Amino acid sequence: MSQSVTDGKRTEQFLPPEGVPINFAIASLGTRFGAQFLDILLTALVIFICTAVVIFTGLLPASADLMLGALLGFLLRTPYYILSELIWNGRTLGKRITGIRVINANGRRLTPHQVTARNLMKEVEIFAPIGLLSTLDSQSAWMNGLTGFWLLAVVIVPLANRRRQRLGDIIAGTLVVDNPRSVLLADLAVSAPATASSQPAFDFQPEHLDVYGKYELQTLEDVLRDSTKNPGNEEIAKIVRTITRRIRYPDPVKTGQELVFLNDFYRAQREHLESLKLFGTLRENKYHDHSRTEAKKLV
Repeated sequence: MSQSVTDGKRTEQFLPPEGVPINFAIASLGTRFGAQFLDILLTALVIFICTAVVIFTGLLPASADLMLGALLGFLLRTPYYILSELIWNGRTLGKRITGIRVINANGRRLTPHQVTARNLMKEVEIFAPIGLLSTLDSQSAWMNGLTGFWLLAVVIVPLANRRRQRLGDIIAGTLVVDNPRSVLLADLAVSAPATASSQPAFDFQPEHLDVYGKYELQTLEDVLRDSTKNPGNEEIAKIVRTITRRIRYPDPVKTGQELVFLNDFYRAQREHLESLKLFGTLRENKYHDHSRTEAKKLV
């Protein structure tokens, strides 16, 4: 597990048992505040409706209104946070709207104990001080000072640590991150504009396409997906020179046509390898035939 900064965002990298690193962007404090505000708004609305119904029906005397609101606040608010994060895998309604979620800081599955611990601490960190602030006039000076000190500590903790964890997150071992969105990259064979016409500018014969395999095709795809590469890029020109020399391509590639050549070669190479695969012939890389020949010699 490691941390870095990408595009101005703090990211946390986890290495699961499968061995494939997964990066999560740590949620900003502004986004977390927005999610918390939406959740408080929702729960406050439900509490207000329930309190109004009880008062309207006259089930309790008017003197118990304040106590009823505080009791409903705990009985409705805490289960809301815990159950929603359990059901929606680390997300409340506010988190779903703002696009963030809670995860295990160790990269493992989020457990019910962690969800319960972080949300019970929220009562101590957030809602208890808010309740005390509402009764400042009736409190002593030292009580007001203690409330202010506690609120200051609650604000400083996520600002002071690199993972932006509040006290509940530190105790529960959780992180709040941006919810990753699945994005499918476009098929280069369809989306990459090679030429203005429907016919490719460069033709390739089977002997040109028998040189490289699946590994080289995937490497070329990574190059073509890099938006920083342009026709005048020296790396692109070097790749074109290497490919034309390796496959013994007879026609010269003019300056400015490098990306056109690579896109045409990518399409042709991909179609060639896919057609071979239909007949059970797989070519992993440019050393494939050589390795097979050496193996036959050993036999």
